[in-house]
Amino acid sequence: MGQQVTPVRTAGLGKAVGPEPASVGGAVLLLPGGEEVSARRPSPVWATAVVRSLSRRIARAGREQGLAVHTVHYRYRGWNGGQAHLAADAEWAADEVVRRYGDVPVCLVGVDMGGRAALRAGGHEAVNSVVALAPWLPEDDVAAPAEPVRQLVGRRVLIVHGTNDERTDPELSFRFAARAKKANRDVCRFEVHSDGHGLHGHRDEVLNLASDFVMGALFGCPLSRPVEDALAAPPPIGLRMPLAAGFGKSLKR
Repeated sequence: MGQQVTPVRTAGLGKAVGPEPASVGGAVLLLPGGEEVSARRPSPVWATAVVRSLSRRIARAGREQGLAVHTVHYRYRGWNGGQAHLAADAEWAADEVVRRYGDVPVCLVGVDMGGRAALRAGGHEAVNSVVALAPWLPEDDVAAPAEPVRQLVGRRVLIVHGTNDERTDPELSFRFAARAKKANRDVCRFEVHSDGHGLHGHRDEVLNLASDFVMGALFGCPLSRPVEDALAAPPPIGLRMPLAAGFGKSLKR
């Protein structure tokens, strides 16, 4: 009997959220969380509740502008060291958007390890903006290169982190944002005080913030005043911007 060949895994795009636009003017790629090391294939329910909520909220906000929203299906659950599988899959997905829809701006929106993937893949030529919610970032290690930031030059970047997050360290995302801000002034970071990793306590505010940022980055819609202030403020002010309770209730999208 001949040796069995292991099938090659491929990444994929989930079905577009909501009605398919007649003409696509921009795209959002949702990047779910993952694990630090794992060769397992993600399960169909791997996307977290916050990713599903984000996809619906953002798709609804961008319907009139022809926004296409897809969730990326990874090949593996794990980042897997130097292979950075989740970031590679995010870059593949950006290529696929260009193939399907042409030269449209892309925003990468990632949660947990998907946030790291979004930040790492942000240098793709089609990407003009990145949103990272509670991103998993590596500990500082003098023996290893720091997480890169130069790929984010020319992109708008939003990072959101709960101050009580016990899974991903909010201080690491602050340090990353501070380094990124030195290379690119269009970086801001919001802190969700007393909230944890899932950002459940202020879910609606986080969804409104992400939607507001995406619409401004992709379609030039007016940003809310807190986002404008955070982008304009020097560090650390614009990188420790508190997310106010009730944020976005007056936004009409």
